[in-house]
Amino acid sequence: MVSRKDSNQARLKRHKRVRAKISGTAERPRLAVYRSNANISAQIIDDVAGVTLVSASSYGNGFEGNGGNKAAARAVGKMIAEKAVAQGITEVVFDRGGYLYHGRVSELADGAREGGLKF
Repeated sequence: MVSRKDSNQARLKRHKRVRAKISGTAERPRLAVYRSNANISAQIIDDVAGVTLVSASSYGNGFEGNGGNKAAARAVGKMIAEKAVAQGITEVVFDRGGYLYHGRVSELADGAREGGLKF
């Protein structure tokens, strides 16, 4: 019998490995990404204080359309960048959450850069 690897378990393993190396501070918080099949979300987190500073997602109230495509990911990236710049946050550390930097994750990053975030 052929057993299939659990892809989410592998992602969590990669995420732990990445999180061991990066963390967000008050000067440079962490931009964390979560991607599901239907939606995408992002948070800007200060790990020292343990506080979420800004969040945006495709399943929020201010979002219209399909949340599971590249256009939605870019829109979420722009939304989180606008909210962050309004709070005075311009530089972040990007945490891809164990996902490959490809497709919707890279689109979210590009949208955040267009909105004014630097990483």
